[in-house]
Parts: sequence; structure tokens; C-alpha cells
Amino acid sequence: MPTELKAVVIIPARWGSTRFPGKPLEKIGGKPMIQWVVERAQNAESISEVIVATDDKRILKAVESFGGKSVLTSSAHVSGTDRIAEAAKDLDCDIVINVQGDEPLIPSANIDLLVKPFLEDESIKVTTLKSKILDGDEIFDPNVVKVTSSNAGFALYFSRSPIPYLRDKWTNEEQVFLSETESDKVFYKHIGAYGFKKNFLMEYTEMPESLLEKTEKLEQLRILENGIPIYVVETILGSIGVDCKEDLAKVEELLNQVERIN
Repeated sequence: MPTELKAVVIIPARWGSTRFPGKPLEKIGGKPMIQWVVERAQNAESISEVIVATDDKRILKAVESFGGKSVLTSSAHVSGTDRIAEAAKDLDCDIVINVQGDEPLIPSANIDLLVKPFLEDESIKVTTLKSKILDGDEIFDPNVVKVTSSNAGFALYFSRSPIPYLRDKWTNEEQVFLSETESDKVFYKHIGAYGFKKNFLMEYTEMPESLLEKTEKLEQLRILENGIPIYVVETILGSIGVDCKEDLAKVEELLNQVERIN
């Protein structure tokens, strides 16, 4: 059982988001969003280093200005995974954790959950997270990615469609709203943070785009289609991704609530 593995967090952060250009530098509580993500990652107990991988010197300089570490990567990368692979290529590490740059409230404990399976089973190459769906509307929302797992904890499939399909409850004409008890039993949403063995990360980014990946527009399906198990850890700790300016206000409000409680 491996006990000494060096894990680093790499946060992909690009400037040219089509929906929200310059998003990583938007201010939340007086700090750029990327700073919140870096600080959350730095608070994870299992992480030895946190690096922002960006394609823009403005983000690079902003990270360095608050004492963070950042590297400049190619602007040609199609995905954040390709970007972190470039940043990780020459790093001395065993595990690379991919934390999205638009997750300013990511719980540090979730990052530790991504690392833990590697310490317990040296055969694991990829980890990710899931949480129970308690809102029935999310089951039918294609923007909420669902995941089903085996009894051993490995992903069976990820989909934008409801999985599993409740044959005895649903018809083509009617989508039955699930009670909290029903949804709690079988439906999980995927939380898009990943842990990779570094050597597998390099192999993964060289794999061609797969059929199911193209169909569902879900990059992780490339891993499953190539026969690589993904270990899925359940968490009860949620977060909010910032996809648009309106989401900034939601994050600010949550931060204010925490401050009022404290």
C-alpha cells in the first residue's frame, strides 16, 4: 500500500471564456476569483503544491501578486485537462488533482477525498466525486451530469440523461417528480474535479476523442471507453461553479452567510 505520494493541485484558468471573458480575475469579496480557488486548494491537508495553469499573462501576474504560483501554457489547448497535462509534464509529483478555476467555494476536504484512494490502492489511476441528488428537477437537467457506480465504487457511466431510468415510474409522456426519499436512493450528480496518477494523465491526453465523449460532450467518457476504471468518491460537501456574472452574486451571498454565522 503506497503511503508516500506527492500530490499537487493544478488549476486550469483561461482568459477567453465565450460566456464570461476574464472570469478568473472577477472580484469576489475584494479578491479575484482565482485567489479563492488557490487558497481553498492550499488548505487541503494532502497537497504539497498548488499551481495555476493559464494561457494569459494577466492571470499569471494576478496569481503571482497574491503569492501564488502560476505557469503560462499554450493557448491552443481544447480542454482544461490538456492544459494541466502541459503544466504537470516536468513536475516531480505522483498525483495531479484537477480543480476548476471557477470553483471559488470548493471545499478543501473534497480535494483530500480525491487523493485518499490513491493512498489505499496503488492500482487506481483516476478519481472523481459524486453527491446525492435531492432536487428531482436536477435529474432531468442536462447541465447536471449524472453518474452511476458499481458496488466497488467505480463509475459505470456518466450521462446528461437521467441514469438509472425508472422504468416502472416514467413514460415518454410524463416525467414523474421524485420525492426526496426516492431520489436519495439511486441518483447521484457528478462533481467535476479529478485526481490523476501523473503517468496516466500523460497517456490520457494522447488518447483520441472517443465516440461517447463526442456524443454526450463529456470528456471523462474517453477514459471509460478505453477501459480505464474511474473511482468515484461520495461527498456531502457541495460548491457553486461560476458560469456567468449572476453566479458571482450567489457566491458573495454564501460567503456573507458564513461570515454572519462566524
